[in-house]
Amino acid sequence: MTSLSSPPPSAAEAVTRFLSEICGGDAGAVYAWCPPRRFSDHAERLQTVVNQFVRWSETPSGDFAAVQTAFRGISGDLADAVETLRTYRDRSRIYVLIHSLPLCEALRDRSIAIGRWLALLEPSLASNADLRKKVVDLSVDMQNPGFSVGRTTRVGEVEKRVHLMLQKEAESRQQTSKAVQSAILMDLARALGMDPMDHGALSEQIKLLKKDLSKLSTVSERRILTSLEAVIDSWSSIATCISLKDTGVDDEEDDHIPPFKNFICPLTKEVMREPVVVLETSQTYERVAIGYWFSRCIEDGRDPTCPVTGQALMNLEVKPNIGLAGAIEEWINRNVDAQIRLAMRCLEKGEGDVGYSVEDVKRTLESVYRMLDDYPSSRHKARNAGIVVLVVRLLKARSGSEGSQMRGKAFMVLHSMSKDDESKLIMFEEGMTRLATRSLTGSSEEKEFAVKLLLELSRVERYCKKIAVEKGALFLLTSMAGSLEHPNLSNLAEEVLKNAEKAEENIQPLAEAGRFQPLIGRLCTGTEDDKVGMAYLLGKLAMTNQSKEYIVKNGAKALVGMLSSKADGRTSSLQALANLSTSNDNTAILVDLGILPALTNILVQQEEISSDLKELAASIVANIVSKSGQWELALADKEGHSLQSEFIIHKFLGLFLTSSSKCQVLLLQVLHGIAVSPQASVADSVAMHIKSGDGIALITSFLQHPEREHRRHAFKLTCVLSLKLGQALADDLRASGKLPLFKEKLLDAQCSVSERSEAACIIANLPLSDDEVKTFLGTDLLGWLVTNIKEQQSNPSGRSGRRSNMVEGLLGITLHFARSTDRIILETVRQHHLMSVFRDHLSIPSHHRAKRRAALGLKYLSESARVQINTDSDPQPPRGFCVPLVFVCGKAPVIPKTCPLHNIACEEDSSFCLLKGGAIKPLGDLLHDENTEVQIAAVESLSTILSDPQSLKYAAGELTRVGVTESVVGLFKEARVGELQERVIWMVERLLRVDDVVEEYSMDQALVTALADAFKHGNANTKRCSQDALTNLRQISGVGGKKSGHSRGGRASGK
Repeated sequence: MTSLSSPPPSAAEAVTRFLSEICGGDAGAVYAWCPPRRFSDHAERLQTVVNQFVRWSETPSGDFAAVQTAFRGISGDLADAVETLRTYRDRSRIYVLIHSLPLCEALRDRSIAIGRWLALLEPSLASNADLRKKVVDLSVDMQNPGFSVGRTTRVGEVEKRVHLMLQKEAESRQQTSKAVQSAILMDLARALGMDPMDHGALSEQIKLLKKDLSKLSTVSERRILTSLEAVIDSWSSIATCISLKDTGVDDEEDDHIPPFKNFICPLTKEVMREPVVVLETSQTYERVAIGYWFSRCIEDGRDPTCPVTGQALMNLEVKPNIGLAGAIEEWINRNVDAQIRLAMRCLEKGEGDVGYSVEDVKRTLESVYRMLDDYPSSRHKARNAGIVVLVVRLLKARSGSEGSQMRGKAFMVLHSMSKDDESKLIMFEEGMTRLATRSLTGSSEEKEFAVKLLLELSRVERYCKKIAVEKGALFLLTSMAGSLEHPNLSNLAEEVLKNAEKAEENIQPLAEAGRFQPLIGRLCTGTEDDKVGMAYLLGKLAMTNQSKEYIVKNGAKALVGMLSSKADGRTSSLQALANLSTSNDNTAILVDLGILPALTNILVQQEEISSDLKELAASIVANIVSKSGQWELALADKEGHSLQSEFIIHKFLGLFLTSSSKCQVLLLQVLHGIAVSPQASVADSVAMHIKSGDGIALITSFLQHPEREHRRHAFKLTCVLSLKLGQALADDLRASGKLPLFKEKLLDAQCSVSERSEAACIIANLPLSDDEVKTFLGTDLLGWLVTNIKEQQSNPSGRSGRRSNMVEGLLGITLHFARSTDRIILETVRQHHLMSVFRDHLSIPSHHRAKRRAALGLKYLSESARVQINTDSDPQPPRGFCVPLVFVCGKAPVIPKTCPLHNIACEEDSSFCLLKGGAIKPLGDLLHDENTEVQIAAVESLSTILSDPQSLKYAAGELTRVGVTESVVGLFKEARVGELQERVIWMVERLLRVDDVVEEYSMDQALVTALADAFKHGNANTKRCSQDALTNLRQISGVGGKKSGHSRGGRASGK
């Protein structure tokens, strides 16, 4: 029977089980750290107490509830302690060290907790003094455990220090210096109880740490692991920087001496360059390395230590180890000499000799580079031995992709040697600038060291000039400097270019490569001679539009200012501006800078100005006005005249008589640019100014000029004038006998498409009488026009702009025939089925002007049908070859049915009837066109079939059947006040005279609203039509009590 003071069986068994696991085996051997060993000692005492307590059986004298609570509490804390002890036992030493503080705290907390649970057992042990004393003593000891984080109490501070350093590594995002990492590893080794120099054992511990972190790990843990791996890897791979190992060359003379152990810095693991002794411990380190370590210790807030001994230092004084430094210097000189001899042997014999391969040469170059970089004093020895010449010759001999890696190594050596002035001279004389330029397109390593070499050479002005004249050098460097893909190369190339900018002779090569900063700098801030030279250079440079825009934004102000300077400055400035103004985006900037008054002054001033300067000024103005822009609103002279003003236009016209041939061509371009600008279109002001200045005769005189450029630009300008001054131009051409010239040009297949297109447009724009159509154009021309229009419609080859202009011109010429009332011309129109030509063009994608002319052509043809009503109202006798056969066959000829629109016989596919010609639906589709002029032409054409009151009902029905009525009404609803509204409301009013149409739209409130608005805001014609339309819709009463529709021809009944 269990004593009432005994623990419950389940709790006692759990405590026993946990204590057996903790105390099993030799704790000193199992646990390498002080906290688990101390806890294990307490656990053994606890195991003795528990066993004795369980065996003790006596009359209950204690508190049963307190015993139960104590054993359950001890069981729970032992369970937690077991998990912590497993970490100490199973995880790597470094892992434990990283987490030493939290692990130690965990065991301390469990120990204190168990000690307190033991205190609860004391009252129940009053009758057992011996057991009670053991429990009390153990409770006191466990509540005051005195744990240390280290492996022993004596070295606990070392482990704590290393733990804090590792945590600092985990928190740091910057690369720790190699010296500090080495010192950390030494402290780490000591904390682990290992020899700091035993790299193998330390490496094994790092591998175990990596295994521990392979599954779950924090960012700080991974960062510590990465840092430790990097240091241990660098330690294992370090070799003496000038060792002959891996050169691939047999050292027959055995001149090489490996470095002595005391030459190697314990922190950097490299041969020391400036050895110093720490006075307090007499240990020698590299001065920079030990300085880094002391700084790190102070930064971490702890006493600096000696990395080798781990001793905390009270005195940080160091002094040079002069004796060791001398020994190292002697060792270096001897090994440098040996290295140079072996390198010379390999490079002199070169690839192909017995025992030397490409890899041998590459390893030799790498070894030489390390020697030169680590020991700069060895450069003069290498130069005197002839290393530079041999490497340059190697570069000359090796070309192609197979030698790219070798060239990269060679450039590494030459870059290091270039820091020696005499070596630079040797490279220059051996043509190194050309070789380096060639390698700017090589592999990444080759390119990088080629740029670095050019940078060193560019520091000397003489060599810098040579780089600038090497073909492609500046272009490649400029492209490289602007690249964001490789920022390091970009920065190096930028430095080379900045050095090149310092030499005045390099300004032109730099500008040709797209580097304009030095040129613009001298243009804006240099002397007068500098400015003239820079402007002259800009005048002859071939540049992209992007480059021109950059120069104008940064240097145009200086150029414009030079226009008022001396002759040399003015000439150079004009040449530069003529070159720069060819970019359309530059003209606005130039106009804002006030260039126009200066150019106009050069052109029109009476003082002696050379023709060359006037030609340059005219070319700049031509470039400016070639595109609509700010020049249209700018002042052209000091008196406040604009380029479109009558004063300036007359001045330009007056220049033709005194200007050179080239300047005349440019003036024609200037007048054309001004005439076609949107500002000039207002009231046709420029065209009127040309007319008032007797410019029509002047311009047409160039139409037959022997020079092609004169003719071409004269035709372009005449084409513009024909739109504005058709009658005046026609009168001048008739008087001068030049009218036939345009037909000749149109029919001349040898002329350019642009000239023929302009000739066609000019003929189309001229007002011609019926006699001129028959005599000047001739009825035979219509067949040629129809054939060519169809060819242009079916053949989209050539530039779309020129093709569109040609079609527009040809259609315009056919309008002369279509609008004629002459019976001979109309018969020609009938024969060539002109209706189908116009109709088919409506469905072809083309320029809006061509569509408008096709729609007008249909209008004229429809109007011509009215002319024939009186003469063709009687049946015509049958015509044709088969007429005599009627009497033989006994059949009467088929007489065409009477057209309901014209009340005459219209043939199917008629050339004058929109209904029979199938043109109503295509014209209706044109009402939806985006261009207002096209919509107006379509409305005018459709209106012709509504003009006859007798056929109004049928015409309205036909329009409704094909959906045109709906389109007309919809267009009217959307039309604003203006010509389109005036034209379309006439159609709406006519349609609303038909009862069927009225019935359909009588409830259309949107239509009523649109008619009311038109009545309020339209002109007189619009108001009259809108009033009549509203009356027809029965929305208002007719004037004087009469219905408006009846007052003008009556209403067409729908019944």
